[in-house]
Amino acid sequence: MEQSLPYDNRIDSESSDQVVNPWEVSAKDGGKIDYDKLIDKFGCKRLDESLIDRVERLTGRQPHKFLRRGVFFAHRDFNEILDAYESGERFYLYTGRGPSSEALHLGHLIPFMFTKYLQEAFKVPLVIQLTDDEKFMWKNLTVEESERLARENARDIIACGFDVTKTFIFSDFDHVGGAFYKNMVKVSKCVTLNKAKGIFGFSGEDHIGKLSFPAVQAAPSFPSSFPHLFPGMDKLRCLIPCAIDQDPYFRMTRDVAPRLGYSKPALIESSFFPALQGENGKMSASDPNSAIYVTDTAKDIKNKINKAKSGGHQFSEDQHNLGADLEVPNSLFCFLPLLCYS
Repeated sequence: MEQSLPYDNRIDSESSDQVVNPWEVSAKDGGKIDYDKLIDKFGCKRLDESLIDRVERLTGRQPHKFLRRGVFFAHRDFNEILDAYESGERFYLYTGRGPSSEALHLGHLIPFMFTKYLQEAFKVPLVIQLTDDEKFMWKNLTVEESERLARENARDIIACGFDVTKTFIFSDFDHVGGAFYKNMVKVSKCVTLNKAKGIFGFSGEDHIGKLSFPAVQAAPSFPSSFPHLFPGMDKLRCLIPCAIDQDPYFRMTRDVAPRLGYSKPALIESSFFPALQGENGKMSASDPNSAIYVTDTAKDIKNKINKAKSGGHQFSEDQHNLGADLEVPNSLFCFLPLLCYS
């Protein structure tokens, strides 16, 4: 039974020991993100070995390292996507990027690298949403700057190597309208103000643009938003690879989908690429020193790695005499499951 959408499903209250929402990810007092707690609070399911084995059997290829190593660790109805695929039904992929920086960092690449694998393994189409409108509303950016960042980020996304014959990349400023806008309006009509406050924590100080945006992110979950891609295929299922902080958007989407005559979008959700300062947060475009960008030079990367949280002492003499503080987690070790092939 799908969880309803009460206020208590949010994990970003001041009394909580961690903050996880679409705009902030952090654990208090230097702690780690508790993913078991996220699964319990959000109401998604743990991605187990039986599903990973099914992926291998259905695709005839080894599951991606992000599956084998638990980087993608939670899901909503991924089993139903596999059931449908096994019975001969098609589906499409939907993922996205909120362009707030000049380039992608390693954390941004995780869902795109995994989505590329899914596209190749299942041979399915993909839509990629660039939410330049969202960043205009949440950040101190002009419309023109948001559009420029979307174009810059699109270059990095294209470089991931998606199948150009099966991939549609769009920015909201350019694409919203027509059938897409109709679905936005339908979603908006199904979500009350109280429900939006409960899911996202909006307050009386937030402008109405923020309240309207969740419907924009929901719309690509429905195939009729793309009549030029999926004509007459309104029952086509959607699978969304994303980080788990995006789950609130799609809990809302799944809640309204049946009322609009659509299948609930399925999700496969990842953990966060840890910040260089430690596992109590994620790499963030808001803090350039927390992240390694695809445009960083070798010198930039070396400097950032040398400053990463490692348990080492500030002075070489202390390091020689005392050794590393093993009580302090080495943030660089967290990169190994994400970057190493063997």
